[in-house]
Amino acid sequence: MKAIGFKKSLPIDHPDSFISFETDKPSPEGHDLLIKVAANSVNPVDYKVRQSAAKDKELDSPKVIGWDAVGTVEAVGDKVSLFKVGDRVFYAGDITRGGSNAEYQLVDERITGSAPQKLNDAEVAAMPLTGLTAYESLFDRIKVDPKKDEGKTVLILSGAGGVGSIAIQLAKKLANLTVIATASREETVDWCKKMGADYVINHHEDLTEELKKTDHPQVDYILDFVDLKGYWDTIAEVIKPQGHVLSITASDEPLNLNVLKNKSVTFSWELMFTRSMHQTDDMERQHEILNHLSQLLEDGTLQNTLTTTLEGFTVENFKQAHEKLESGTMIGKLVILF
Repeated sequence: MKAIGFKKSLPIDHPDSFISFETDKPSPEGHDLLIKVAANSVNPVDYKVRQSAAKDKELDSPKVIGWDAVGTVEAVGDKVSLFKVGDRVFYAGDITRGGSNAEYQLVDERITGSAPQKLNDAEVAAMPLTGLTAYESLFDRIKVDPKKDEGKTVLILSGAGGVGSIAIQLAKKLANLTVIATASREETVDWCKKMGADYVINHHEDLTEELKKTDHPQVDYILDFVDLKGYWDTIAEVIKPQGHVLSITASDEPLNLNVLKNKSVTFSWELMFTRSMHQTDDMERQHEILNHLSQLLEDGTLQNTLTTTLEGFTVENFKQAHEKLESGTMIGKLVILF
């Protein structure tokens, strides 16, 4: 099969930042599905891994990344019970295994969902990673109860990004929260409003003052999807007593949790790959979440967040995709159709 990968962590404009190569088609065992990939989308995790996985060395064989895809089940392992050959599925995969930048990929059935049939391949491929991350953030980490917590406020840092776009929708449509998102450009402000945000505030301004303009100077929940370290002092100031802060971003230095102590604030991390990396007892939860997201996309509760489609499984398209994401100007999701 054909795959696209890299042997060294190089700038995206380097001729060998991605290389195309032939490799053996894998065979499924256990809970694995062999997927013929139809399309995948590119996320910030892709370029971050590309920039760091082979920084000071050259790998013996190319590393294949990619963690968002839609495709068809071509073969199954001997323990598979959730899917059969011919099923159309979508998934975000496992960061410890070979990725979706390949014609075929092995994926555990327990982190795979049935693709929404009303959406085309590009639309479906845009959804798994961001959908899982946003859903787990709200309902598995913060444990928002749509009935008990209706009307509470959530501040979403980076509302126009891939995860933020889904989090706005889930927070509004499923969790019944008052949603405040951050954005700065006219097009990103409009996008957040399109996704359902009640308020959009400018992250280039003082967020404390910006929140006061919404008549919500403090919020019950904060979802950081962009820069935990950069917003840490503001987060401590605007989170309500007994509130909950969640982040998907890392900090290059330790942060002072003591600033949350007097308010008895809860802090949580969200990493969508945790369940698959550690083979947790509740790993099949991702199968359930993806099926729920599929249903929500089918009935129109959720909008797909596809904004850019590149056609062709080529090195050039992956380079273009990474360059776009590295620019920091991406709205919604970018998908490569095979």
